[in-house]
Amino acid sequence: MRFADRFDAGRVLARALAGETWTDPLVLGLARGGVPVAFEVASALGGELDVAVARKIGAPGHPEYGIGAVTANGEPIFDEDALRLLRLTREDLAETCEAERREARRRLELYRDGPVRFEGRDVLVVDDGLATGVTARAALREARGENPGRLVLAVPVGAADSVSALRADADLVVCPHPRVDFRAVGRFYGHFDQTTDEQVIELLRRQRAR
Repeated sequence: MRFADRFDAGRVLARALAGETWTDPLVLGLARGGVPVAFEVASALGGELDVAVARKIGAPGHPEYGIGAVTANGEPIFDEDALRLLRLTREDLAETCEAERREARRRLELYRDGPVRFEGRDVLVVDDGLATGVTARAALREARGENPGRLVLAVPVGAADSVSALRADADLVVCPHPRVDFRAVGRFYGHFDQTTDEQVIELLRRQRAR
């Protein structure tokens, strides 16, 4: 199973979500790669498109190995097992955490066009895939604090154990393709270039103009 690109994955995900009844849906693309997926979902559901921003906290010397995540305003979350394995404390990661929080704030200010109403709505956090799930968990916990009516995580593909684990953080988790042989998100895509700030802004503009 491979998606042509993130838009193709979004259409597949939208079909998986179509059987639900949605109340004033707010679709949050996890920036940046989740936004093209979320664009297709919001279009199909007739929902509002916006962004969620969560930044991975990488292990020292191995920034791609996510052992935590932070949002613009919420408390950082950590994989406590990974911290123990690497003999790290939260204090060891404080500088990295603050740098990633600054980047999360920069992106949120760049993308978001004014306040967004969460309360009482179905809020869907959408990404292009779910590996460890640490950034998705941070985004879900921040969204939960805004009192949504229902909080949903929706991804087209994900590691099966991470999909199961995140059911504790969302009211509903939708993943059409949970995989035990996951390894990396990119292997499930034909085209998986990095999504840019400019592309995110353009997709948000297009959706808001509808």
